[in-house]
Amino acid sequence: MVVALSALVASRPRWGLRNCYDRLRPDGQTWNHKRVLRVYCAMNLNLPRRTKRRLPNRIRQPLAAPAILNDIWALDFMADSLYDGRKFRTLNVIDKGTREALWASRWPPQSQRGAWSGCWKNSSRNTTGPVRSAWTTAAS
Repeated sequence: MVVALSALVASRPRWGLRNCYDRLRPDGQTWNHKRVLRVYCAMNLNLPRRTKRRLPNRIRQPLAAPAILNDIWALDFMADSLYDGRKFRTLNVIDKGTREALWASRWPPQSQRGAWSGCWKNSSRNTTGPVRSAWTTAAS
């Protein structure tokens, strides 16, 4: 068993006990996992646990307040279901300067299921992503 474990660990050094045991079984070895564990530990083949990879701390920056009212809009999708189980989604457009709801509508609009076109300001902010700028209107 020592020779088989040594050969296996020499070819696959990052394999732990479970992988080694699973590889030894198809070779016709009849050792149970408790015996393999005892020999594995006696040979000091235990691998240290991997630590969690941590992301570096990001520098927190406050959101800039808009200097002009009606300049930056926030887009937000909301979903809900009716009492009878039908689901619906709405698109809400909010002015970041006044915190006023400019527009709320069923999404996608019933009249234009395929290609929806709307008039947008120069800058808009999606609540789940970065700032999108220079959106063009479909009419122009």
